Amino acid sequence: MIIFVTYDITDPKRLKRTHAFLKEFGLNTQKSVFECDIDDVALKRIRRFCKDMLDLESDAVRIYKICSRCLNKVELSGLGIKLTQLDYMVV
Repeated sequence: MIIFVTYDITDPKRLKRTHAFLKEFGLNTQKSVFECDIDDVALKRIRRFCKDMLDLESDAVRIYKICSRCLNKVELSGLGIKLTQLDYMVV
């Protein structure tokens, strides 16, 4: 499944840790956005990380599941690549 993870982390240490963690799952396509092609197990790991490692009083993480029909409608302006343009998978 394709997901977009967006985040707003208030503490620099948590921000760096979150960024490093999410790099294991996908592409950092914007400063606080990752696009990931993952399975249910990986999604559970991301959710667990958010619950355990973030300050839910001051941090925010949003996870958007993107259906294949919607993924084909993603438009890109400016620099960058779409996740679907890759010929490999981030493992």
